[in-house]
Amino acid sequence: IQIGTNLVNDLYDFLAGGDKKNRVGPQRAVASGLISVLEMRIGIIISFGLSFIFGLYLVYVGGLFILLIGVLSILAGIAYTAGPFPLAYNGLGDVAVLIFFGFVGTVGTYYVQAFEINGLVFWSSVPVGALITNILVVNNYRDREEDRLNGKNTLAVIFGERFTRIQYLIFTIISYAILIVVFFTFKKSFFVFLPFLSLPLSIKLVKMIYAFKGKELNKTLELTAKLSAIYGLLFAVGILL
Repeated sequence: IQIGTNLVNDLYDFLAGGDKKNRVGPQRAVASGLISVLEMRIGIIISFGLSFIFGLYLVYVGGLFILLIGVLSILAGIAYTAGPFPLAYNGLGDVAVLIFFGFVGTVGTYYVQAFEINGLVFWSSVPVGALITNILVVNNYRDREEDRLNGKNTLAVIFGERFTRIQYLIFTIISYAILIVVFFTFKKSFFVFLPFLSLPLSIKLVKMIYAFKGKELNKTLELTAKLSAIYGLLFAVGILL
């Protein structure tokens, strides 16, 4: 589903005139001529088709709840940059990522294995979603001038630099504050604080987003993605222990 979403994003940003050869971020496949519009459409169909086929087993295991999650995820992936009201172009991209990469991804993964949803899973989904959303925050902060010219109204375009930096900082703080909530609410061991080992990287990234602009933020984007993976791994281990 994520691959299909990325392909839709590549195609419809190009069709909307959003991808230029002088873009600040990495070059896109359709805009650069590496893939034709038709080939990209075929790739989108194949990606979502495969996700649906493989998802049938999860539906068999998890029932209609998983089917609902799968269908909504595909629709959201398409609606992110396509359709009459593309989420990414109307300030809703951050919300979509927080919901589907945080709540839906975490809760859905747990449910298909345990067949239940509990408070611990819900709270655990918050930092996962927040840190992954921060990847988009950096991306939109980097591209804000380009997006403004192309009519892509991300939160960075609507509210500006200061808001976007604070948004990144708040999501980072929330990710670590949730650990305290989990520790006291669910009586977990001190191992639940393992993600604090990633705090030095988080502090470095906050400093980077306040100091860097333009292509300099590509490194911040890369490290933010790594942080989300490191934090998630440490959090999972901490909960298990």
